[in-house]
Amino acid sequence: MSFFPVVGVGVIGVLVGSVCLMSQRKSLFGALLSMEVFTLSVYIMVFSAVWFFGSLTSVCLIFLGFGVCEAALGLSVLVSLIRSTGSDYVGGLVLGHF
Repeated sequence: MSFFPVVGVGVIGVLVGSVCLMSQRKSLFGALLSMEVFTLSVYIMVFSAVWFFGSLTSVCLIFLGFGVCEAALGLSVLVSLIRSTGSDYVGGLVLGHF
């Protein structure tokens, strides 16, 4: 297993995730999905580096745990926003309808 193609896939995923995150201006759900793509791409890069260099493998599990916590917090914020405002549009928060 070569190191550089896997890291290249991770870099492309990070770029796609960051472009999608910057382009999401209305929906919180789309922003959370793009953040998950970003997190999984960074995980792919970390896992490939750990696999190639043969170092500590618990770093991958710790990073994956942080990714799961980030997803759970984002989902709870999304549910709270939908229950209070009725939609997941971020524009309603700027106007003070929260």
